Amino acid sequence: MADQQGGVDCSAILEEFVTSHHEHDLEAILLWSDDTLHYPLVISIVDLLEHNAGVAEQILDDPRKFLPVFDVAIRRAQQVLYRDHEAKDKMVFKENIHCRLSHLAVLPDFTRTTLPHTADVGQLLAVTGAVIRAGLVKMLDCEKQFTCSQCRHTFTVRAEAELCYNIPKPTSCPGFDCDSKSFKPVSDGEPRCGQDVQEIKLQEQVQKLAVGTIPRAMVVLLEDDLVDQCKPGDDVTFTGVVIQRWQNLYPDSRCNLELVLLANHIKVNNEQRNSVQVTAELKEEIDDFWETYKEKPLEGRNIILASMCPQVYGLYVVKMAVTLVLIGGVQRKDEGGTRVRGEPHLLLVGDPGTGKSQFLKFASKLMPRSVLTTGIGSTSAGLTVTAVKDSGEWQLEAGALVLADGGLCAIDEFNSIREHDRASIHEAMEQQTISVAKAGLVCKLNCRTSILAATNPKGKYDPNESLSVNVALASPLLSRFDLLLVLLDTHNEDWDRIVSSFILHGKTLDSVSASEELFSMNKLQGYISLVKTIQPQMTTDSNRILTRYYQLQRQADTRNAARTTIRLLESLVRLAQAHARLMYRTQVTAEDAIVAVTLIESSMHVRISLWLGPMPLLFFLFPSLLFSALLFS
Repeated sequence: MADQQGGVDCSAILEEFVTSHHEHDLEAILLWSDDTLHYPLVISIVDLLEHNAGVAEQILDDPRKFLPVFDVAIRRAQQVLYRDHEAKDKMVFKENIHCRLSHLAVLPDFTRTTLPHTADVGQLLAVTGAVIRAGLVKMLDCEKQFTCSQCRHTFTVRAEAELCYNIPKPTSCPGFDCDSKSFKPVSDGEPRCGQDVQEIKLQEQVQKLAVGTIPRAMVVLLEDDLVDQCKPGDDVTFTGVVIQRWQNLYPDSRCNLELVLLANHIKVNNEQRNSVQVTAELKEEIDDFWETYKEKPLEGRNIILASMCPQVYGLYVVKMAVTLVLIGGVQRKDEGGTRVRGEPHLLLVGDPGTGKSQFLKFASKLMPRSVLTTGIGSTSAGLTVTAVKDSGEWQLEAGALVLADGGLCAIDEFNSIREHDRASIHEAMEQQTISVAKAGLVCKLNCRTSILAATNPKGKYDPNESLSVNVALASPLLSRFDLLLVLLDTHNEDWDRIVSSFILHGKTLDSVSASEELFSMNKLQGYISLVKTIQPQMTTDSNRILTRYYQLQRQADTRNAARTTIRLLESLVRLAQAHARLMYRTQVTAEDAIVAVTLIESSMHVRISLWLGPMPLLFFLFPSLLFSALLFS
């Protein structure tokens, strides 16, 4: 009786809360004409805690009992507003309106970055992860009427999520003073109540797990208005109740229990997932850093570049290229709606032991949203999308490129991918979408990601042959990479002595690397997230330099036809914009255009001829201030 009284008091308090805090939301719902749809009323748990902490704690302690009470309170508040409203003639009362609790993530005790365990059964939790599989939306019969054979009492039994939405056969008669156990279903020819249900699979975020931990996955149940709110590859925070689910029991069979999350609210985090929280202190620290190097900005830039993968000695050009790929250019759309990608792609071709995998691992740790995979064993389905048959129905499961949407996809041993599988990423690299037509499922998924790939040359690298021959990759695929850097391990006694000293004793001749001002991992992540918000504009000088260089490349007799296409000009623009972001500028200057041209020249030739003479990329160290001044004077 006390529970019943508490439930009545709780319902009245919730009705008062909805009327005082969400009157305008209820008016907007009432003005919709279709009363057969399901409508959500998003309620912040923080506002409810401030209004009445006792009721909010009741909901958090027993959500399966009090969330239906909340729905009833919302309908009552809607009825009062509808009855007394001056625009009543334009409104339609909605029976299917649901409470959706949000902002549960601000409460640490109810937030999980890993999947819940058995001890969390019955709790209301906010769980964050990546959607890797999405099933089809099903319409299920959610209730059925039965008649007692003895007292002729008719009652309704609802489907239960714990029983896979099967309607259980009643075991006792709810009628007064009746102990009958014989019932007959009432069949009226059509389902009494239909309910939309969708199953998706949520995987833990790999970036937030310890090294060596295999990410787990669990099923999330979406009902009514929540279906079709997310797709494979999305980063999502689900607020829901952890329940146990089992199939129908049969004699001599084992009961298989599984934990599932019955969702109450969905928040898609696609816009925030590729960034780190930038605090005011970090922004002030970055402003002070560039104020210090106002007169010599290239020295400040070199400090940032030296912070990239500091365990690898030298490789100034490679570190600059990787940094610009992680920062990226500005995505734009023309008047016709065609999207030109802003994310550059980089292919590292080199002999074993030249540090390619080190760059891939460091870049995947640096980016908040990244997937690191190897080409050996990776199929086209593993990279793009695969169709999986589960419980008699086909479902789409996201691959590496879809899961890396908005971040970085690092692919090691790129040449180990089979040829027909490698061709599947052509659309993903240029159009940044993946079109799927498998098992009757036709859709298009986003994969707005930068690809950082590494491969070994096919045998000993032959400078006299083209890059396509040396790495055994087709020209259409090579043309999609903005930069292709070749790292050859040529025998050089001085270089071997310097690298040996660096590895064994930590000593270096590089003044920048020896500096104590290197950025930490967290600071570097914050800096990249900060500069990604800058939208640098092209200037007349930068346009003139890039256009003239592109024209000269097209007219050159020794030009590579696969590289000197319109994609070359787009690559130049992306790299110049990325360098302007790196320099913390809002305009693309001539200096940024020259750096972009220098990087493209480095990717077209195994050796770059500068004032120091022909030098392999592997031996190219950080330039001194005097060299930088000569290069950009």
